[in-house]
Amino acid sequence: MYWYYLIALIIIGIDQLTKWIVVKNMDLYEQITIIKDFFYFTSHRNKGAAWGILQDQMIFFYVITAVVIIGVVFYMQKYGRESKLLAFSLSLILGGAIGNFIDRVFRQEVVDFLDFIIFNYDFPIFNVADSALCVGVILVLIATFIDEKKKGNAAK
Repeated sequence: MYWYYLIALIIIGIDQLTKWIVVKNMDLYEQITIIKDFFYFTSHRNKGAAWGILQDQMIFFYVITAVVIIGVVFYMQKYGRESKLLAFSLSLILGGAIGNFIDRVFRQEVVDFLDFIIFNYDFPIFNVADSALCVGVILVLIATFIDEKKKGNAAK
């Protein structure tokens, strides 16, 4: 069970390391082409949430993140033994939430740098923690769907 917390720690470590590299080696708004017209490293800062919403609402983010962390740990302890997929997805959410929380506490903003252009749409710049959060949420939905399907089959 505790290896799920190790996964969260690995996510936090990779997230903070990559952000540190960006902050130390790139000027703000500097862009490095990885794959022309598709993928760039772009040094960006965000004082809000996804797509820049709720700018400068740090107290709100502190409270929400604390609630999310407590909720995720509770669910990991209560349901993680029943579903490895659920526990893994929650570990991604935990690592991502803590990764961005660290930025908000120590920098008062989140460091973003992964910049994709998909079908001429310049997707909002994000980071490793954001990726872990998104993948974790998608996997929670999949785990929930699988669990509900099993319950439905068992009831027949």
